[in-house]
Amino acid sequence: MTLHTSSTSTVLDGLRNSSVSDDDRLAASTDRSGYVSESLPDGVVFAETTDDVVHTVQLAAAHRTPIVTRGAGTGLAAGASARSGEIVLDVSRMNKILRIDPVEQLAVVEPGVLNAALNAAAGEYGLFYAPDPASTAICSIGGNVATNAGGMRCAKYGVTREAVLSLNVVLADGRQLRTGRETMKGVSGYDLNALIVGSEGTLGVVTEATLRLRPLPIATATVAAFFPDFATAAKAASAVTASRIQPSMLELIDGQTLEAIDMAMGTTYRSQGGAFLLAQTDGYGAHLEQDVVIEAIKPFATSIEKANDDEHAAELVTARREAIPCLEKLGRVSIGDIGVPRGRLAEVAVGLKDISERTGVRIYSVVHASDGNLHPMLVLNPEDSVTEGPAKAALGEMFYLAKSLGGTLTGEHGIGLLKRDWLLPELGEVSLDVMRTIKDALDPHGILNPGKAI
Repeated sequence: MTLHTSSTSTVLDGLRNSSVSDDDRLAASTDRSGYVSESLPDGVVFAETTDDVVHTVQLAAAHRTPIVTRGAGTGLAAGASARSGEIVLDVSRMNKILRIDPVEQLAVVEPGVLNAALNAAAGEYGLFYAPDPASTAICSIGGNVATNAGGMRCAKYGVTREAVLSLNVVLADGRQLRTGRETMKGVSGYDLNALIVGSEGTLGVVTEATLRLRPLPIATATVAAFFPDFATAAKAASAVTASRIQPSMLELIDGQTLEAIDMAMGTTYRSQGGAFLLAQTDGYGAHLEQDVVIEAIKPFATSIEKANDDEHAAELVTARREAIPCLEKLGRVSIGDIGVPRGRLAEVAVGLKDISERTGVRIYSVVHASDGNLHPMLVLNPEDSVTEGPAKAALGEMFYLAKSLGGTLTGEHGIGLLKRDWLLPELGEVSLDVMRTIKDALDPHGILNPGKAI
């Protein structure tokens, strides 16, 4: 096989565990965003140790070869998509849990560790890792750090940034940077942890993360409620926020998505209402807080039920977690990621319906309602593009809808390639100029995930 550039060939020839097979290059070319890469990367390096990462980066730097770091490949903004002239650095084999300290309540892990695996290990000590993407069974810690992932529990427990105590990062010249510390508090110097978290692999390659764990809740209470439509359910979610209760989970699913879940899972949710709200409270006061949630949503709901046992609660949570896989049975899915003030969720629901009608694009929505983070999902035909035509127009209108309500382009999936066109209108030229200055300082030759994030 002929590689596209002599520099990538030289780098790949100098590395162990590298591949130029068509299958490996195709598998590493993109993520779950629906974005189709214009060409395949020149090769893939499967790192197994930090030394592998250092060696790869050093060789790439010497030959000015672009590197796209990849973990589990579950990203939703084309942040790990790669093309001709680039090498993919796959860290999924770096999947060891190096240490769990039950006294300090922390874990030290490699970037390829899956969220679910970490929680299974932490659970043996009565602890859990709080950031909880719906894809927790298949997404990895490195990708969560790259995008500052949130999930269903983040309104109460915070997003990934709040759970990261320290990182080991390989910089663009091969040096290793240790950010943060293992103590709960510490303000020495600039907060480099916060800089790396959410930088989408453009500033360095994370090879180790020290993460905060939390005690498993003593109790959990789950409520499921149905509503006549999406906008009414959104009003109910805002009412929960106004009640001053902080649920550990407050998830909203619209009627179209309920239909897709029913078709795939054999459930009957759609027949019970036009939208579904799932609320969980936890801790010693879980059941008292549950009653407050019920009082808040009662004026809006057509039906409300309490989960009668852990199995019933798990079924309800599973329906939410499986929303995206269920939609993927209907077509190619491109997932939006807008955020708005929590009191304006109902306005977004109305706006999304209008966007769908005007563009002709099917839009299905799930919402992290307790922090105002919506995932409007476009379901497309296999031949449809997400980077032009009606889908691109719908994604743009979603952003401007969020912006008009005081919101943001992305709550947790990142910018990647898909959302760069709308970054300037949100951040402004000064902010982008500062970010480019930081990027140039840490990666002067632009070899780390070029063209992504900023």
